[in-house]
Amino acid sequence: MNTITAAITAVGAYVPDFVLTNKALETMVDTNDEWITSRTGIKERRILKDQDKGTSFLAIKAAQDLLAKANIDPLEIDLLIMATATPDMPVASTGVYVATQLGATNAFAYDLQAACSSFLFGMSTAAAYIESGRYKKVLLIGADKMSSIVDYTDRSTCIIFGDGAGAVLFEPNYEGLGLQDEYLRSDGIGRDFLKIDAGGSLNPTSYDTVKENKHNIIQDGKTVFKYAVTNMADSSELLLKRNNLTNEDVDWLVPHQANKRIIDATANRMNLEDSKVLMNIEKYGNTTSATLPLVLSDFEHVFKKGDTIIFAAFGGGFTWGSIYLKWAYDKK
Repeated sequence: MNTITAAITAVGAYVPDFVLTNKALETMVDTNDEWITSRTGIKERRILKDQDKGTSFLAIKAAQDLLAKANIDPLEIDLLIMATATPDMPVASTGVYVATQLGATNAFAYDLQAACSSFLFGMSTAAAYIESGRYKKVLLIGADKMSSIVDYTDRSTCIIFGDGAGAVLFEPNYEGLGLQDEYLRSDGIGRDFLKIDAGGSLNPTSYDTVKENKHNIIQDGKTVFKYAVTNMADSSELLLKRNNLTNEDVDWLVPHQANKRIIDATANRMNLEDSKVLMNIEKYGNTTSATLPLVLSDFEHVFKKGDTIIFAAFGGGFTWGSIYLKWAYDKK
C-alpha cells in the first residue's frame, strides 16, 4: 500500500467589497498613510460593513468559491474545519453552521482557534485526518471578521486588521506531494500581550465590561513584534535544516500577513530572494485566520506541481510555527 500524504487540491477566497484605505483612517485616528505604510506595509483593508453578517458569511462565500471552481459536490466533504478567532457566537460552532449552509451534510465540523496561527494549525489537523486514511476530502476554511473586535479609535490596532476568508481542500496523494513536515509551537507567556479582556469565563460580559470597552482586541505592539520576528524566523529556519533544504530548494514562502517587517525578517533569515516571498498585505491588512489561504488564492496561478512551499505564522497566545508542503497541481 502506498503511503498517503495530504495535499491541497483546490483553493477558494472571498473578501468584502468595502475598502478602508489609509487615507480614510487619517480622518478617524491620529495617523497618516506614510506612517502606516512604512511600519506595516498596509495600504488598505476590506471591511464587512453589514451588521447582520458575521464570520460565517465570509467563510461560506470562500467555500462556495472553492467548490464551484473545483466542481465538487458539497456532499463529498467528509470534514469541515473552521479556523477563526471571531466565531459568530461564543458557543454554537460557526463551522457547523457553515457546513450546513453549504449543504455539506455528510461532514462533521468544528472550530479551531489559535489566533493568527489558526489556519496553520488547521493545516496540520486536516493533514492528519487525511493521512489516517479515514477521510478523503477535508475542507479547511480560515475566516475572520476582525472589524467586529477592533476599536476604531485605537490607532495601534485599527490600522492593522481587515476582514476576509480563504479555503483549501485537502485530499489523499500517493505521489509524495502535500504536507511533508511541520514545526508548531505555543507559549502561554503571550496571554497578556495580545488579547480581549472580557467576554470569556474569566471576565464575563457585564454592563461594566461593555462600558469600559473591554471587548475589543488590544496588544502590546513592541512585544508582539519582537516575539513574532524571532519565532517565525526560527521555526522556518529549523524546518529547512531538519529537511536538508537550502534557500535554493524553496520555491515560495507563504507567510502570515501581519506586518511587512516581520515577513522581511523571516525571509532574510531564510536567505530568500524577494521574488520568492509572497505578500498581499498591502491589499488586505492582517485578516488573521484568512491570511495564508488568501495568499494561496492570489498566487495560485504561479504555483507548479512539485513546488516547495514554506508556510509560517505567528499568533496571540503565543502560537507559531512553520509547515513544509509540496504543491500538488498546476492551475488549469
